[in-house]
Amino acid sequence: MGRTLVIGDIHGGLKGLVQLFERAEVTKDDKLIFLGDYVDGWSESAQVINYLMQLEENQQCIFIKGNHDAWCIDWLDKGIIDDVWFVHGGKSTIESYKNMPDPVKQKHLNFFERLKDYYVDEHNNLFIHAGFSSMHGPEKERYSSNYSWDRTLWEMALTMDQRIKKDSVLYPKRLLLYHEIYIGHTPTLYYNMYVPMQGCNVWNIDTGAAFTGKLTCLDIETKDFWQSDTLQSLYPNEKGRN
Repeated sequence: MGRTLVIGDIHGGLKGLVQLFERAEVTKDDKLIFLGDYVDGWSESAQVINYLMQLEENQQCIFIKGNHDAWCIDWLDKGIIDDVWFVHGGKSTIESYKNMPDPVKQKHLNFFERLKDYYVDEHNNLFIHAGFSSMHGPEKERYSSNYSWDRTLWEMALTMDQRIKKDSVLYPKRLLLYHEIYIGHTPTLYYNMYVPMQGCNVWNIDTGAAFTGKLTCLDIETKDFWQSDTLQSLYPNEKGRN
């Protein structure tokens, strides 16, 4: 049996992803779980999708949808260019599709439309791009946009008083629903951290690849992790989402 590796937000950084997989010595036996935001930032968003589509032909992959992916779906499907999206990486994504034939764009749209809102594995671990707000779990979430936008789960886990035990009525019910929860969306750079962070049973794997950070994957069993170089160093003539 191979490892289960969870991968943080890629944001168009194909060079970082390839380097990361080389350093982690990823094999076809490994199960790969991607936390979303495959596009928007560095110049190879369309190329990242090509790579991921080829990857899933040879090994087990789980792809979660991020907020940037949702924006990209609107553009590929309906030609909608959200103003916020355009200035937060959408422009580079559109440019990456400039010379791509329509049939290939359609295949990419099909890929995006297959993305999962969240995934729960056989060990009751939850994988979701951002979070959820319902104390009954994401399946009871009133607003599905929370899957790719919510930050309250992470903020709560990060600031929890460690003196509160799991059997206390004060312990947040959201955190009791799963063995562990893996998220992206909120760069650890916000906390001056360049490696994965843990708050209670929540693990944040977004180490800021879209900005000045690195792309990370983590073995969920051993908690060993691997990182690329900073994406800024791999794309020295670009600015990413800065």
